[in-house]
Amino acid sequence: MSHLLSPLKMGKQTLANRVVMAPLTRSRAAQPGDVPQALNVEYYKQRASAGLIVTEATQVSRQGQGYALTPGLYTDQQEAGWKNVVDGVHAEKGHISLQLWHVGRISHSLLQENNAAPVAPSAIQASNSQCFVIHPDGTPEQATCETPRALDLAEIPGLVDQYRQAAIRGKRAGFDFFEVHAANGYLLHQFLSTNTNQRTDAYGGSLENRARLILEVVDAVIEVVGADKVGVRLSPNFVAHDLADTESEQSALYLAKAFDQRGMAYLHIAEPDWAGGEPLTEAFRQALRAAFSGCLIWCGNYTAETAEAAIKSGVADAIAFGRSYIANPDLVERLRLDAPLNKPDPSTFYGGGAEGYIDYPFLSSNA
Repeated sequence: MSHLLSPLKMGKQTLANRVVMAPLTRSRAAQPGDVPQALNVEYYKQRASAGLIVTEATQVSRQGQGYALTPGLYTDQQEAGWKNVVDGVHAEKGHISLQLWHVGRISHSLLQENNAAPVAPSAIQASNSQCFVIHPDGTPEQATCETPRALDLAEIPGLVDQYRQAAIRGKRAGFDFFEVHAANGYLLHQFLSTNTNQRTDAYGGSLENRARLILEVVDAVIEVVGADKVGVRLSPNFVAHDLADTESEQSALYLAKAFDQRGMAYLHIAEPDWAGGEPLTEAFRQALRAAFSGCLIWCGNYTAETAEAAIKSGVADAIAFGRSYIANPDLVERLRLDAPLNKPDPSTFYGGGAEGYIDYPFLSSNA
């Protein structure tokens, strides 16, 4: 694992290794208010030996929420909660990136202020898609996503400002990096995709128009924190959440070149295999590598061996691990020693308390 465990220069900072903790929704924010709590601080501290932690997706506004119990970053209480998380990770000499999220149409009026309809580029419901809601009587439900309303052109600047304000709060909280979530069928991806964006204004039609909002959001975050601290997550060929983009790889390459021109810190690619999308070809990987000279992170069912090979080949600078990090807070040490991994318990992935969250054993506790 000599490549995977070697240091990495990202932006102006140096990461201890090239093992990235992928963003993982765990639905354990304190209520009311979707506030990061002491339980979350412990969870992230336990995993701070990662070269970089990417936080669970964090909604930039109440409008941007699609699942109950996920944390936000648009109130003073949420900001204070996230500062505690960042301070905890830094105390363990780790680095942490804030993932900024707006779900768009993957939502429900029960999650919205005044029971408003979710918003999207176009008023198209996501078929066969669900969001997690809690009814007024406390009953939880995996509910069908409701039909959204199309955002008015005049609302777009305010939407961009939601990301800007979240970045301002994240900067005050001390985050090392900021990841714009433009993947997995959520709002920015909905603007990018040919089947979810049916607009006829400056944000619809051509690839350049469909990518416009992502670049405006990225520029707003760069304005706050600097390009050397900004990354983006994309998911070319993603097909869940009723995505069917006919220009998926072309748009990813177009954006990669635009990000490179801005001198951004990293590009994080969520591979489509887990969602049933067409696998990414070696030709596409090489084209993306050629288009983006910053740090390129790949995420998608990697093993220690395939991660090492990807970095050694030069197509990757770092590899992100998801489920492995749920069950193995000391994943880096286990990779270093070629030690067996704990198996994650899917029944505790979402919601609940300490069980299945901060109680997975470390190697040292097995000695």
